[in-house]
Amino acid sequence: MRPSVVSLLAIMMIGCPVLAGSVDGNQPDAPEHPTICLDIPTAILMALENNAAIAVQRTVPQIRRTYEQEQASAFDPVLEGNLTPRRAVADRLSRAGSGLERYVVTDAVSGSISLTKPTPTGTTIAISGSSSYTDSSLYSDTFTSTRLGLTVTQALLQGIDVQANLARVEQARLETQISEYELRAVSEALVEQVELAFWDYALAQRQIEIYADSVDLARQQLEQTQERVRIGRLAETELAAAQAELALRQENLINATSDLAKRRLELLRLLNPDKRIDWDTQLRLQYQLAIPDIQLDHVDRHVQLAMLLRPEINQAKLQIRRGQLDVVQTKNGLLPRLDLFIDLGKSGYANSFANSLANLDGHGYDYSFGLQLAYTLGNRAAQARHTRAVVTQQQMSLALENLKQLVEVDVRSAYIEVERTRQQIHATAATRALQQEKLRAESEKFKVGRSTSLLVAQAQRDLVASQIAESQALANHLKALVRLFRLEGSLLHRRGITVPGERPADLTGKGP
Repeated sequence: MRPSVVSLLAIMMIGCPVLAGSVDGNQPDAPEHPTICLDIPTAILMALENNAAIAVQRTVPQIRRTYEQEQASAFDPVLEGNLTPRRAVADRLSRAGSGLERYVVTDAVSGSISLTKPTPTGTTIAISGSSSYTDSSLYSDTFTSTRLGLTVTQALLQGIDVQANLARVEQARLETQISEYELRAVSEALVEQVELAFWDYALAQRQIEIYADSVDLARQQLEQTQERVRIGRLAETELAAAQAELALRQENLINATSDLAKRRLELLRLLNPDKRIDWDTQLRLQYQLAIPDIQLDHVDRHVQLAMLLRPEINQAKLQIRRGQLDVVQTKNGLLPRLDLFIDLGKSGYANSFANSLANLDGHGYDYSFGLQLAYTLGNRAAQARHTRAVVTQQQMSLALENLKQLVEVDVRSAYIEVERTRQQIHATAATRALQQEKLRAESEKFKVGRSTSLLVAQAQRDLVASQIAESQALANHLKALVRLFRLEGSLLHRRGITVPGERPADLTGKGP
């Protein structure tokens, strides 16, 4: 994962600058707590760097790559050797054919070394060297033999298929790629959560501003009502409506303040700015309050993009490819084991090891060749494995088609939601403008005694509701865009974040 590197430490400061259009969410009575200035890119980078779930998931591909190395090691050369000294003291029949020769001492040393190299073609090549030394009390001279050999074994049935021999290596590679798509899915989900939490926190701040203004309006209305009651222009019964409205607005402000505190905690959890989070850390958001200028393509284009980029679909494709390799491997297991072998050797004999080496160009040689056959009668275990592999592959293919349908429904639903929220922005803006005019008219009528405190309070309440709805519509539109981009698999790319698993997978074995 390689997001654009920024100094996250520089972000955490007290009294950080505020951009145009930013909203200050700090509590003025707690300046001793650290303050984090956040815009969307900064929040995303901080979460990707520090979030505990991402830190765990990032290690999975590294672990999976070790399995690739482990499976590939099946074709590594194997060097073997042994050295065995031996002494035997025994009686034996005399060389004359009668009687015994007592306490015959025989000392022997034998040693061998071999280098064996299996290959994906089913061929095994082995080069070997061996030597034996014998010193017996029966003879005055020692005897040494040395042999150099070459053995080639070729599978003719089971084991001759290169694809089957490399299946485990390829499957380990596919598992690594699957883990990379898992990392991408977790990263995209985290980025979506961060952006949604960012806009929820921004909306909570905006709601506090709206409710605070409404409290001021309700207080002004109460003061005006009290003044009119004092001078006798209104009945004292009008005070109850104004006082109740002020209490209601204060209740809404209290609830909004509590909601903001909860939103701050959730955003801090996602950002995880330190190993031990200071839950009193304040957040100062920086963003532009405007409808994003994003032109969506036709919904079919977004569906096509999801079919290429969604990590879940790419994982399912790789699982199918892995199942195809299981079929190839188990089909190879149905065959009998039939190997052709050729063994060639050249030997030298002398009374010492050095002389036996020098005599390797003599007349001593040996060779052998033949066939080796092995077959399990009935072969039920291999048949069961192959049948299971075939059915499992069919099952995964059906699951992929089902997943594609679910993804298409998700994308089309998200696309509809984006269009709905875009239209809702304009509708709520128009409603808010009309409610402002309604409140202005009702306030003017109240001044000349043609309205009541209750009607003015109702107009103020309707304006507050329209302002909340307008802010909610804008936040919902921004969040709907984020969901659409995540569901089509393009969110990380649109945010300039590089994570493994960018390229689509396929069923040809090439992978991403």
